[in-house]
Amino acid sequence: MRVLHKIATFAAGLLVSASAFAASGGALQQAGTDLSDRASLQRGAQLYLNYCAGCHSLKYLRYSRMAEDLGLTEEEVMQNLNFTGAKFGEQIHVSLNNEQGNEWFGKMPPDLSLISRVRGSDWVYTYLKSFYLDESRPLGWNNTLYPNVSMPNPLWDLQGLQHAELGAVDPMTSERKVVGLKVTQPGSMDPAAFDQSVRDISAFLEYAGEPAALKREKIGVWVVLFLALFTFLAWLLKKEYWRDVH
Repeated sequence: MRVLHKIATFAAGLLVSASAFAASGGALQQAGTDLSDRASLQRGAQLYLNYCAGCHSLKYLRYSRMAEDLGLTEEEVMQNLNFTGAKFGEQIHVSLNNEQGNEWFGKMPPDLSLISRVRGSDWVYTYLKSFYLDESRPLGWNNTLYPNVSMPNPLWDLQGLQHAELGAVDPMTSERKVVGLKVTQPGSMDPAAFDQSVRDISAFLEYAGEPAALKREKIGVWVVLFLALFTFLAWLLKKEYWRDVH
């Protein structure tokens, strides 16, 4: 019965994931994040705190923990990554208040501490690359992965201005479907550099969702080595005990 329950739970999870994927608006691109790449995480932290943290907090991550895990000094964090005046041991909050959030965006922008654990790094990566100009939207932006999103493109000056390429009119909705995206005005980064920057942000958010993963993976290597050694010693002991057994 317990096995059947696990199978049913797994199947339900697949159905929920499939529904969420279908509702999100398209195929996901591979982020290719690597949590063992400390330089990538450091770049991701810098990009996130400069471009995203003005609206989106990381309330489950402290500046001090980030500094320890990413190999940053307190001075580097406080001078280059802390823009709210928070103390080194405090969580990463935003200076934006609820009233401002409701006025500018219709609601307070969500905390993104767990966005990667909920959506996945591939979703974050694809989402950040899928913004395009749309004059019909209140803020002038839309997103192919998350249609009618109520936020602007935070990385537009890096990516450039991206426009949608429209296909034929859908007879069901009488609207033209977005079939592609094209950068019509380049930003400060070329496409390869921008992809790497988005990958770095995705990796940082993956880390922020579970900071303990960095240490757990390092400890896991030693656990596997210990188990291998223990298995070898157990085999030698068994061989010695059974030497005289015929």
